[in-house]
Amino acid sequence: MKFKSIAVAAALGLATALAGCTTGGPFKVFTSDYGTVKDAGYQLPRIPINEVPRQYHRQIVSYETKEKPGTIIVDTNAKFLYLVMDGGKAMRYGIGVGREGFEWAGTARIAMKREWPTWTPPSAMIGRQPELAKWRRGMPPGLSNPLGARALYLFNRGGDTGYRLHGTPEWRSIGKAMSSGCIRLMNQDIIDLYNRTEVGAKVIVKR
Repeated sequence: MKFKSIAVAAALGLATALAGCTTGGPFKVFTSDYGTVKDAGYQLPRIPINEVPRQYHRQIVSYETKEKPGTIIVDTNAKFLYLVMDGGKAMRYGIGVGREGFEWAGTARIAMKREWPTWTPPSAMIGRQPELAKWRRGMPPGLSNPLGARALYLFNRGGDTGYRLHGTPEWRSIGKAMSSGCIRLMNQDIIDLYNRTEVGAKVIVKR
């Protein structure tokens, strides 16, 4: 009887362990960090985070990789951005990605970081949306600026890729493919990522 109990306990333990490997349960979820934020003279509004699927809330998760801490890995299929941490962990953020025809992948580095950046629409975008021509020389920073509260500029050997990791006032777009190729995060999340990331950090974007 005792042996049977031990066997049952062991089986349950194995099932739990396997389940843990499958689900990759988070160590900590930062659901309470999406309130109103005063930053550089701006007041970011509270995000109704309960309307955002829980998997896209910022959280620390198990993450095995050979990349060194500080590396950013973007999984465009799953709509997650991982900031590699020590000890087999990563900070995971929910993201919005490029819509069909605007997807991209590759390796780059963060060449610049900007708080409350100016947004300048590319000529090709202005061609598709002529109403953006008024911002040809740049849209001033602000709560409605498409780059949000922060932007990280991605460069590779060829120079500026034209792609950014940036904030967005459109929190409903997180978990969806609807951008022009850039990777967008909720403003509270891009501020957190910005503070944790160094210029020169490696960025890997996977499809």
